[in-house]
Amino acid sequence: MSRVATERSLDRLEPGERGVILRLDGDHGAVRRLMELGLVPGTRVEVLRRAPLGDPIELRLRDVHLSLRRSEAAFIHVEDV
Repeated sequence: MSRVATERSLDRLEPGERGVILRLDGDHGAVRRLMELGLVPGTRVEVLRRAPLGDPIELRLRDVHLSLRRSEAAFIHVEDV
């Protein structure tokens, strides 16, 4: 049975969900900053938790914990794993 890939923005993942980064959208400066933080296509990321009001989001990628604003996470498109 084939599995249909689900693509969504990183801000839509719930704590405990994982994905693989497919692409980054947004202006050049924002994309460059996110990539400098290690958020590059092909990287596995896991949402660990959200702050009480939903912002920021804590992520784990490559054994590093990283916090992003929800607006920044919306630029990152992931495929569910």
